[in-house]
Amino acid sequence: MKLVFSPAAEADLVEIALYIAADDIERAQSFVGELEAACAVLVEHPFAGVARPELGDGVRSKPYHRYVIYYRVEDESVRIERFLHGARDSGAATQDN
Repeated sequence: MKLVFSPAAEADLVEIALYIAADDIERAQSFVGELEAACAVLVEHPFAGVARPELGDGVRSKPYHRYVIYYRVEDESVRIERFLHGARDSGAATQDN
């Protein structure tokens, strides 16, 4: 399986990095790396996340610190749909893909 990021997920990573970088640039870089590593684990264990049928067909979620990784398992890939802070509305998880 391969790891794929939706355009919305890529934009989320940039937004997260910019937010953290306002206080600590090094931590911003390391945290984004940690999120990407957590996604890589999903390639090895694609069904580790919780099924979220209320958010769309095949959507799953996996928390990472205060963020939630939303993703889908496709034929030969794990597609990361969004990274959202846990306080945000999960309904946005599959919008703007």
